[in-house]
Amino acid sequence: MTPAEQTLIRLLRRGERARSKGGGERAALAMTPASCPEYGRLESLEAREAFHARIALAEREGAIEVERARFGEERLLRLRLADLDRLAAHLGIRLLSDRVGEAAAMLDTATGDWPIVASVLEAWRLGRKVRGSGPEAARDLFDATTVAGDRIHEERDERLLRRESIRLFDDSKRLERLTPWLDLLLAGDLAPSGLSREEVWASLGLRRAPQPMLVSGVGTVVLRGEATPATLPLVRPYLGLPIEAVETVAARARYVLTIENLASFHDAAAAVSLPGHADGLLIYTAGMPSPAWRALYGRILRALPTGTAVLHWGDIDEGGFRIAASLASVAADAGRPLLPWLMSPSDLATRPEGCTPPTPATLRRMQHWARRAGWASLASGLELDPLELEQEALAPVFPMA
Repeated sequence: MTPAEQTLIRLLRRGERARSKGGGERAALAMTPASCPEYGRLESLEAREAFHARIALAEREGAIEVERARFGEERLLRLRLADLDRLAAHLGIRLLSDRVGEAAAMLDTATGDWPIVASVLEAWRLGRKVRGSGPEAARDLFDATTVAGDRIHEERDERLLRRESIRLFDDSKRLERLTPWLDLLLAGDLAPSGLSREEVWASLGLRRAPQPMLVSGVGTVVLRGEATPATLPLVRPYLGLPIEAVETVAARARYVLTIENLASFHDAAAAVSLPGHADGLLIYTAGMPSPAWRALYGRILRALPTGTAVLHWGDIDEGGFRIAASLASVAADAGRPLLPWLMSPSDLATRPEGCTPPTPATLRRMQHWARRAGWASLASGLELDPLELEQEALAPVFPMA
């Protein structure tokens, strides 16, 4: 691309932004080093003449108007946009408005079910990228709505990510490439959710490999698919249960504690001798739990004694509180409040290594999801003492009687 073409494209983009804001398309570009560095960097007479000739060609076609120095050395002072469509045709570029129009037509059926799609289209109209992409990503977003709409509200068995990708798209890695758009749909926000790729997939019941529910405690597993329900006892340090094979877990536990990360679950399950552990039920969520996992969790909560406390221990970050809000919704449906465990700054006697301050935007999202989990006082505590911390930095501690 020549320096003159770079300059004309910059003028074109200014015209597109002006048109998208309803202010007409009369845009201008001063030929100063700050506004047009390509012009200032021309070192030879030959390069300068080539630049002037390319600009003059666009001028003759009625795409731009040119203001030149009146005396002395030939020099360009300012370019003004005369006709946005002519300039686009001159450069062989499709206008943003045309590309967004095509994207809107493709996504028309999705906007009703996914309001965030309208926000994406509006951002594209204003020339902004969403998740690093412009309207050329409309097909990816459409495919993501198809996948999410098929699975997000279903309590289906978990499926293997690449096998499902082949089934839907005849491409084993297509679903992985759609992850930013799946995250956008799940979050309902233009900003990333804070969940890892694996947690985004898990939200839709998709896993790289089969993921059992890991449970530690004393009780009985009630299996599904039998005329007379079959049972088996829980064992220490934990038992791995295929989610689709389990109806519920019957346990006379004083509390049930869900744990977000695997290392922390293993540490907790191994700490049999610690006070408060023997009469509790520990469950590993594998990050963001899938719809099938959440359905089983709801059945477990409904089978627990009335006085059993329900708690969650996860990362003190945006993703951790988003996971907590998901669990709190299930707990509320089961008639149980979900309580935070080791997730408030006030729970930390000292600041372990790994504490970092969140950005103001991240803090606001952490507080939002903490409130969605029903933890208003914790959200207020984050305002006074903002921090992020992965739960692996903490040793397991259990609720006392």
